[in-house]
Amino acid sequence: MGSATREALASARGALAKVAGSEALAAGSQLFEAARIIGGSAQLRAVLADPSVAAQDKTSVIGQVFSSIGAPARALLSEIVASRWSSQDDLLAGIEEVGIRAVASSAAKGSELEAELFTFGAAVSSDPELELAVGSKLGTPAAKSALVTKLLAKKASPQTLAIVDHLVQQPRGRRIGELVRTAAALVADQAGLAVATVITAAPISDAQVERLRAGLAKNYGRDLKLNLVIDPSIIGGIRVQIGDDVIDGSVSTRINDLRLQLAG
Repeated sequence: MGSATREALASARGALAKVAGSEALAAGSQLFEAARIIGGSAQLRAVLADPSVAAQDKTSVIGQVFSSIGAPARALLSEIVASRWSSQDDLLAGIEEVGIRAVASSAAKGSELEAELFTFGAAVSSDPELELAVGSKLGTPAAKSALVTKLLAKKASPQTLAIVDHLVQQPRGRRIGELVRTAAALVADQAGLAVATVITAAPISDAQVERLRAGLAKNYGRDLKLNLVIDPSIIGGIRVQIGDDVIDGSVSTRINDLRLQLAG
């Protein structure tokens, strides 16, 4: 991520802080829609990401093309495109991130948005047919949208449905697992949390989970949301992933390391 993109995201997050409640859910959903429209138009994308085009000209384009969306979403979109982005892809990613954060901020305190995203991602990853249906380039965005709506409409919050619906319609070359993990991390960050995926060979007790959470929170300086995964293939021990950090104390990794040492 370039410095221009980092500054643009910081500016967009500041603008998002002015949008709250039910307006945030509608604004986020409309930002998703705008991202898909911009992503589908090379000409529009080029103009909005071009640093040589004046900010007022870009906001004028937003006013003309997206006159039908609500004022909060239009204001956010204008703020986003007025900033300088490192690339067209970064612009699209920025619109998507602000959309996810807007939707997340509309959820009630204590909601299980991140957990719902994690559950959906795990379900898709464990079902090759479902993963193909929502991730294949051959499927139309409309068909993928209809499928996730059918799967989640009565089982997940409107916020989770809005996020997943957008991600499967505009994956931008990413696999569904990556899409959902990124979204879950943004949802958690918006709530002031970090996400830790904890993999063990067998279930661990609530007391062990709490000790682990407290220890990780102390090391990382913020509260964490733990997602627990059972994977007998690690044999024993524990593997923890927080963002790009991996703490691997699994038996399977130790055995593999030993094999490599012996082979050397």
